[in-house]
Amino acid sequence: MATIISLDPRITRAQLPEEEPLTHEPKPEMDQFQTFEVFHQQKSGARHVHVGCVHAPNAELALLMAKEQYGRRGQTYNLWVVCTADILTMHSEDADIFATTPDKKYRDVAAYMVRNKVEAFKKEQQGGTEA
Repeated sequence: MATIISLDPRITRAQLPEEEPLTHEPKPEMDQFQTFEVFHQQKSGARHVHVGCVHAPNAELALLMAKEQYGRRGQTYNLWVVCTADILTMHSEDADIFATTPDKKYRDVAAYMVRNKVEAFKKEQQGGTEA
């Protein structure tokens, strides 16, 4: 009777000699491709939107791979690729530097009452044309 070496019957039928398993060597550094973030621009003047990432050995191939992966879907005007390792982010502990931002209402478009002035101007114009 054959000894069951594996639950897979194909391996048992192969009657492989019982040897000690091979020890795997650790992977050498930098044997993997770099990760690049991809930004897509749909039309001229539109903003670039992050659409995903690609793995490539360099930026030129990353751009080519991004074109193949993300440029085929819908209209494409431009693509950016940025090495993920080159992206610098802030730490969450530094969030207090934005604490004064809500106090700057004058920077918000809603803070200006232009709409009220436009409505008043329209009413004035309508009143002037009827007379």
